[in-house]
Amino acid sequence: MEQYRVLLVDDEEDIRVGISQKMDWEGLGFSLVGEAENGQDALELAETLQPDVVLTDIKMPFMDGLELCRILTERLPASKFVVFSGFDDFEYAKQAIQMNVSEYILKPINAPELTAVLQRIHGQLDRERTERRDAEQLRQRYEESLPLLRNLFLSRLLDGHVPRERVAELSARYDAELGGGELAVALLHVGAADQSELTALSVQQLLEENLHPAGCVCRPFPYNDSVAVLASLETEGAVYELIAQLNRVCALAETYLHLTLTAGVGAPVPAPEDLPRSAAGARSALEYRGMVGRGQAIYIGDLELDPSARLMFTESDEQELTSALKLGGDEELRAVLDRLTDKLRSAGLSSAQWQLFFLELLTSLLKVAREADLDTETVFGAGFTGLMKVTDFDSPEELEEWCLDKCLRIRTLLRHRRTDSAGRTVEKAKDFIHSHYGDSSLSVEALCEHLHLSPAYFSTLFKRETGMSFTAYVTVVRMEAAATALRGTEDKTYLIARRCGYEDPNYFSYVFKRHFGMSPTKFRAG
Repeated sequence: MEQYRVLLVDDEEDIRVGISQKMDWEGLGFSLVGEAENGQDALELAETLQPDVVLTDIKMPFMDGLELCRILTERLPASKFVVFSGFDDFEYAKQAIQMNVSEYILKPINAPELTAVLQRIHGQLDRERTERRDAEQLRQRYEESLPLLRNLFLSRLLDGHVPRERVAELSARYDAELGGGELAVALLHVGAADQSELTALSVQQLLEENLHPAGCVCRPFPYNDSVAVLASLETEGAVYELIAQLNRVCALAETYLHLTLTAGVGAPVPAPEDLPRSAAGARSALEYRGMVGRGQAIYIGDLELDPSARLMFTESDEQELTSALKLGGDEELRAVLDRLTDKLRSAGLSSAQWQLFFLELLTSLLKVAREADLDTETVFGAGFTGLMKVTDFDSPEELEEWCLDKCLRIRTLLRHRRTDSAGRTVEKAKDFIHSHYGDSSLSVEALCEHLHLSPAYFSTLFKRETGMSFTAYVTVVRMEAAATALRGTEDKTYLIARRCGYEDPNYFSYVFKRHFGMSPTKFRAG
């Protein structure tokens, strides 16, 4: 039986002792991880313990159980809440329901009743976790959505949005293995006057029924409001069989569907990672339809003598480089630049033909620097204007070293900027706390509204930078202010409590004694 974590909150010690000792926690599938005697303490404990279940009295000093449940419902949305009270009051029960409370128990609490409640809650928690973890349900949902996911993956692949190193993994995951031979992409274009909501579906169906060229395995799929064909070429010259069959399909589209269908065919590429290059060739082929003629298959290899000269710095390349700059280590950054340099080498082009690729890479670096407000001369050197040529470098290796140097500078500056930004944010938070600690409504939400940050992010950042939670830090500031006032003034304790953000002087005394080990009166006397 799975063990769930319980936080017990009640201002009466004998009730806490009775509940903690009389219940068979382990046998019920629970672990009592903490106890608190008021809502304020419980709030601090819950921040650390992250309980699955909170058992709380309603009537308590400093913060009642309903207010505690209201706050924790926001902070611990998956937790269950059980409230108990000595008052058979419908209004309490109604408020408890509004606070997302699972159970409402009247005092005096007896072990059998609480046992039954905990058993019900354990069952609820089990069901919720089972629903989330049920592998069979997840598998079924995944299989139902697999065709859509596969088509989305293939579309992203053709657009160059899939990192090269993940192509094989994702192809297997989405059941889209592409064969071991060369690959080619064909893109279908329908005349503007022939479009309707069902046009792409009709074209895809026509392709599935009639596109079976010898030596090819074809996979038509929806692509950008039209249809693409991914062809695995199993024999030499199979691309021409593909073109012939596409010509036949274009003719059938005219006869059966009254559509003017034109197919652009890209040059074959050796690996799935290179499919964006074939897709780019297919798009270029379609651009020639006004000159060559519509209603047929147009092969880029017939029109451009060296289609492989299109060396592309893809969106995937840019995303990889940007991610390595912002989040990666030295090895990851070096690996990305190695791959980009290998792309240059394997293209078999002259250095002059690298220029567009290099300029796009340089633009990507400039974009990261500009978004982070980095000084370009600090990154690229004094007098940098951006007017660089790839012929300034003697080899791909020299180009790679230059890029690596600039990337390392950018990454170092980004880290300094991020660290400085975090430090400034925490200092602003501290200033706000020191200016507003006397406000009893001071909360992390109010502070985050002032800083324009999300509470979850701020809480993580603040604890990382200061070593303590927001609540703990506010308490320290308030206690230091209280100690100064007690030692330096003759003001009444309740006035000092109010100035330090405590409306309830009894709770102020309680927190003060917990913090300093003595009451405010003894502290002042000492």
